[in-house]
Amino acid sequence: MATFAIRPDERVKQVYFTSTTISVELMDDRIIIVPLGWYPRLLNATPQQREAWEICGGGYGVHWEELDEDLSAEGLLRGAPAPGAYISTSKA
Repeated sequence: MATFAIRPDERVKQVYFTSTTISVELMDDRIIIVPLGWYPRLLNATPQQREAWEICGGGYGVHWEELDEDLSAEGLLRGAPAPGAYISTSKA
């Protein structure tokens, strides 16, 4: 059975948005880019609400107080969308 262990360099450094993606830069300089549609609360938020994030969980997560949304570096690395999020399976 495979296990996943968080390493200290997987702490969050920065969060960026485009109109369709969220990018999370880690302390080891990796950047995780996922569709904004994976996180409906962030997708439906205003740009100002999206930018009001803070690092949480000892550096391993991101929190949006006003949106009641939390993302973890571990979940992002595993490619885990929010429960019930629409995931497109089409290949453009």
